[in-house]
Amino acid sequence: MLFSAGINLLYLAPSIFMMQIYDRVLNTGGLLTLALLGVVLMFALSVLALLDLTRARLGARVGLRLNRLLSRQVIELGFTSSRAGDVQRSQAARDFDTLRQTFGSPAAFAILDAPWTLVFVAVCFMIHPLIGILTLGGGLILLLIAVRNEHAMRPIIERTTVLAPRYYAAQEADRGASEAVRALGMRGVLIDRQLERRQELIVEQTRAAMMQAAYGSTSRFWRLLLQSAVLAAGAYLAVNAVISPGALIAGSILAARALSPLEQVVAGLRQVEQARLAFRNLTTLIDDAPQDTDRTALPAPRSGLRFERVSVRVPDTDRLALSGIAFAAECGEVLGIIGPSGAGKSTLARVASGAIPPDAGVVRLDGANLQHWDSNELGKHVGYLPQEVALIAGTVGENIRRFEPSSPEADALTIAAAQAAGAHEMILRLPKGYDTMLGPGGRGVSLGQAQRIALARALFDDPVLIVLDEPNAHLDNEGEIALIHAINKAKARGAAVITIAHRAGVIAAVDKVMVLRDGMIDAQGPRDEIMRALASQQAGAGNLTPIRARESQ
Repeated sequence: MLFSAGINLLYLAPSIFMMQIYDRVLNTGGLLTLALLGVVLMFALSVLALLDLTRARLGARVGLRLNRLLSRQVIELGFTSSRAGDVQRSQAARDFDTLRQTFGSPAAFAILDAPWTLVFVAVCFMIHPLIGILTLGGGLILLLIAVRNEHAMRPIIERTTVLAPRYYAAQEADRGASEAVRALGMRGVLIDRQLERRQELIVEQTRAAMMQAAYGSTSRFWRLLLQSAVLAAGAYLAVNAVISPGALIAGSILAARALSPLEQVVAGLRQVEQARLAFRNLTTLIDDAPQDTDRTALPAPRSGLRFERVSVRVPDTDRLALSGIAFAAECGEVLGIIGPSGAGKSTLARVASGAIPPDAGVVRLDGANLQHWDSNELGKHVGYLPQEVALIAGTVGENIRRFEPSSPEADALTIAAAQAAGAHEMILRLPKGYDTMLGPGGRGVSLGQAQRIALARALFDDPVLIVLDEPNAHLDNEGEIALIHAINKAKARGAAVITIAHRAGVIAAVDKVMVLRDGMIDAQGPRDEIMRALASQQAGAGNLTPIRARESQ
């Protein structure tokens, strides 16, 4: 604002120069006066250019400062554990860049210059009231156009802001399934669907562009008309010897300068409105995100995991994915969780690993609520293999050591984890071994290889709690043997292991079995007892109620 004040005051220099030329130099033929006026004007314009450059650099510096202060927090929004607003969080970085870039844009500078319109209007009144009235009237007309433009643009830009991230997220999801789409002959259908979604977005964007063009053309028309009206009025006054010819030219220049920022505000309203919406979205997301607080460092856990009446709601519905779940997974034992699809097994695994918080109840590790742990510290004691594997772009070694910086100690732990998962020899056969680069989602290796690498990541640094969600879904016989060996080894060193199981191979390695059905525990107990009861139930003889009752006792 300070530099804007200097810039706008120095914009008076050309007008004063013009008045002096017409009123002094032409009348007296004073060439020395002309030369000295030229020197003063050169100095004033040089300072103006320097201030303008400095203001632009300050705008860019504001963006850099915002990036330094907030970029980490904005990026963390993408890793927030909240299950609502995923599209908005994925848009957070774009919103932040929109806001950051606006501070160095012409629209921002036009807003800073707009209040100085009153100063130029006042100077026009000093030249003559008629010129001041015309300039003031023109400014009010342009201000009304800007206000009307803002009201008209706001709902369109809000709709565009909602539609754009949804479209791009859906496009990215379709692209991620491109191989299946090609194999199943779905390309044409999905292209048509994308075109339909894109058409909706393009229509709104085109409406915004056309409306902006219409208001921009209107404001430009009024500015030029009013500038010409000021020139005509000045000519009338000069002919009648009310003002001097120099005042005529100066009044025209001042009127143009007074109206120019308002026209630029109208032209930049679309960007300003987008920045306003970005600011609103970011503020909402940051305010709603869990606040990081300094937590007391808890000791390394020595006992297992306990669920205390845990419930989890399905996002955006009132239905419960888990309802009143209570069980314990002790150190040195393996708990297998089975049940039909949609029973809530994967949700339970995500809650057990700390990936998502429960909506009700408490999950405790070594007696401490998982929510009381710092997430980075908790992750050192938890090994988690999600159902979708979720490898990240980087080398195999980086994925296994969870992207910790490379060091002799970290490399040794990486190899130890791969050996514990039975994946060491498989990794050595890759083109560059542990330095083999993987693409997003683990592209570059087969699903079975990716699952074994993810198992090694889960076993990195011997965590006390290991949660495996269908860890043998993509494994061959060799991989399943290595998996069972890894589970037995983790059990032998005293880890608590929870595994979601469908295939009989993993069931043979568990000590206890818990059956989930419709988000509730249907039965739990020793493996052999539960499996016999299930076999009996499938044969039509009996049910699991006696087992559940016995466990509750």
